[in-house]
Amino acid sequence: MNILVLGGGGREHAIAWALAKSPRTDSLYVAPGNGGTDGIAQNVPDLNPEDGQAVLAFVRENAIDFVVIGPEAPLVAGVADVLRAAGVPTFGPDAQGAQLEGSKTFSKKFMDANDIPTARYASFTDLEPALAYVRELGAPIVVKADGLAAGKGVVVADELEDAEDAVRSCFDGAFGDSGKTVLIEECLTGPECSMLAFVSDGKAHCMATAQDHKRAFDGDRGPNTGGMGAYSPVPIVTPDELAAMHDIMERAAVATAREFDNDYRGVLYGGFMLTPEGPKIIEFNARFGDPETQVVLPRLESDLADIMLAVAEGRPDDIDLRWSEQWAVCVVLASEGYPGSYEKGKVILGIDEAEQIEGVTVFHAGTAKNFDDELVTAGGRVLNVVALGDSFDDAREKAYEACDLINFEGKQYRSDIG
Repeated sequence: MNILVLGGGGREHAIAWALAKSPRTDSLYVAPGNGGTDGIAQNVPDLNPEDGQAVLAFVRENAIDFVVIGPEAPLVAGVADVLRAAGVPTFGPDAQGAQLEGSKTFSKKFMDANDIPTARYASFTDLEPALAYVRELGAPIVVKADGLAAGKGVVVADELEDAEDAVRSCFDGAFGDSGKTVLIEECLTGPECSMLAFVSDGKAHCMATAQDHKRAFDGDRGPNTGGMGAYSPVPIVTPDELAAMHDIMERAAVATAREFDNDYRGVLYGGFMLTPEGPKIIEFNARFGDPETQVVLPRLESDLADIMLAVAEGRPDDIDLRWSEQWAVCVVLASEGYPGSYEKGKVILGIDEAEQIEGVTVFHAGTAKNFDDELVTAGGRVLNVVALGDSFDDAREKAYEACDLINFEGKQYRSDIG
C-alpha cells in the first residue's frame, strides 16, 4: 500500500515508524513531517493536513491507498469526511465523532447520556455566571477552554484567585475561539492513567495502559504542557480498575455507533482518573495521545498497518492485538521556555549515539533541517527519547542515559518521569 500520514509531531513519527515496519507498506508519505520522518518516509512539507481538498488532490496524484490522520485539528476540520466521501480508506473519525475532543461540552453531554462516570461540571459562554460558579464550587477546581488548545487550555487551580484568572483569560481570548465557551468542573483526586482503543463498528479493542506527565517541571509543578513524558504499562492499575476501564471504553464505543451519524473509525482516547470511587473519565480525545503513542506502539507486536486498515474498513473482528512484556519509558526533550515562548534553530547533536543504546528509539517532534542540512529545533517539544527494557527501572535508566547523550542549546526535560 501507498500510505499517507497526516501530521508532523512525535506521535506521527511513531506512527510512521510502526507503519514502515509492515510488509504491507510500499511507499510512505508524511505531511508535513519533521526532521525525523524524512529518514523513513517522504515528507510533504507544503501539504496542509487541515485542508481536506488539498489532501484529496495529493491522494489522487500520488496513488495513495490509505490515509492515517494523526492530530486532532484535521479530524475536527472534517478531513476524514472529505476522504471517505471520495472512497479513500481513512483512519480517523469524521468531524462529528471528533467533537468528542473538539468540544469538551459536547463530550461531557455524551458521557452524561451514556452513564460514563466523569467529574461534575457546567459550561458557560459569559464571564460573570462562570465566576459565580467557580466561587460556588470553590478550590481546587478545574477550568478548561471548550475547544482545541494543543493540550494547554486546562488549568487545575488550587486557589480561587487562580481559577478566576483562568476564566478571565479564556474569555479575554488567550485560546481564541476555543475559549469562547468555558467548562468548569470539580477537581477529581487520584492517579491519572490513559487507555487508548481502536474503535470501529461500535467495538473497542483496548490498548496497553500508559501514564503521561503533563506539568512542565519536576514534582508535577508548573504549567500544563502537551506532555513531558510517559511510560507503559501502568503498574498501579489494579485488575478491578483495569476491568472497569475496559468496560467504560467498550460502552463508549457502543454509544458512538448508536448516537453518531457515521461509524466512528479511529482511536478513542480515554483519559482516566483513578478515584476512590473507581475510574472516571477526565476527557476523551479522538486520536492517539502524544506522548502516550510513543510508549504504546513500540510495545505493539501486531502489524499496525493491518490493524489500522481493519479499523478504516469497518472490520473490527479482524483486529488482533499482541503486546510485548517489556516496559517503555519516554522522556521529552523540550526547548528552553516551553510551554511559553522559545527560540528555534538550535543545532541538535547526539541522536545517533543515543540510539546505539539497546532498546532506545528517538522520535522527533519539533525538528527540521536547516539550509546546511543540519538537524535543528523547530518546536517546543523537540524530541521523544524512548527506551524499552525488561523492567521499569531498566527502561528508565536507558532513557535518561540516552537523554544525556543528546545536546542542543537550551535543552530542558523532567528528571522524574515515572
